[in-house]
Amino acid sequence: MDIMEVLTDLGYRLSSFVMSLRPWDVLDILVIAYLIYRLLLLVRKTNSSRLIKGVLVVIIALWLSAGRLRALNYLLGKIVEWGIVGLMILFQPEIRRTLEQVGSSRLPFLQMFSKPQVDRHIIERAIDETVEACGDMSKSRTGALIVFERHNQLDEHLRSGTKLDAEVSSELLKNIFFVKAPMHDGAVLVRDGRVLGAGCMLPLSKNVNLSRDLGMRHRAGIGMSENSDAVVVLVSEETGSISVAVGGMLKRHLMTETLEQLLRNELLPQEEDDGENGKKLRGIKGLLGKEKKDGGKADE
Repeated sequence: MDIMEVLTDLGYRLSSFVMSLRPWDVLDILVIAYLIYRLLLLVRKTNSSRLIKGVLVVIIALWLSAGRLRALNYLLGKIVEWGIVGLMILFQPEIRRTLEQVGSSRLPFLQMFSKPQVDRHIIERAIDETVEACGDMSKSRTGALIVFERHNQLDEHLRSGTKLDAEVSSELLKNIFFVKAPMHDGAVLVRDGRVLGAGCMLPLSKNVNLSRDLGMRHRAGIGMSENSDAVVVLVSEETGSISVAVGGMLKRHLMTETLEQLLRNELLPQEEDDGENGKKLRGIKGLLGKEKKDGGKADE
């Protein structure tokens, strides 16, 4: 059988397979492909490649020992049974984060459960006041950590601080982060354009690849962005540098103008950013999105 016959036979088999597919089969394949993609993404983000290799070794050994080495097969079977529970416990934060992202996604049948849209002008005012405060704190080298909540609710972190309910203002933020203020060490949590809490404790990043020079404030900001879809604004008290953490990515050394445009792009509805202004904001987002987690000099 020559190569042409092999290719012809292969093409016939593939066409027969495609023609036999039903819509539900296609959906089944897409769901499985998506689950495998998410699993590979999870392994990459958590640096668990060695763990996955170990699991594959156990599974292969279990398959090879079937019907031959009964004692070893029984032992490996028990390891696999309890290993599934162990993996669920080990990856509990990642599994929880994935489920939260699914629950917060803007699917049509979930929109009826979504909270009502906040007035755009309230968000714009909160952004303007935050930018002004960050500019002043950058000049005076006052450390700050401001969390803008988006879809993921941060009530757990809100309970760790002092509850407030006030409009976002430059003077309020500067007073909270004043070095001798009792709540200056924690984070300010902003929801729907209002300050809901101050002095809140945030989870530290578990990324082992971060520079050791990064201080606790920046590690907390990155950790918050890893565990939620929040936008975190930071001001270093060592250098006065302004940074933003989104999705585990730290964007550093921002000018106040760039900070304002970045916050508008992240916090305001995308469909309303049309025309030249919208193109400009999207261009800035694309530029900043190329940055990696910075492992450079200390910002704390």
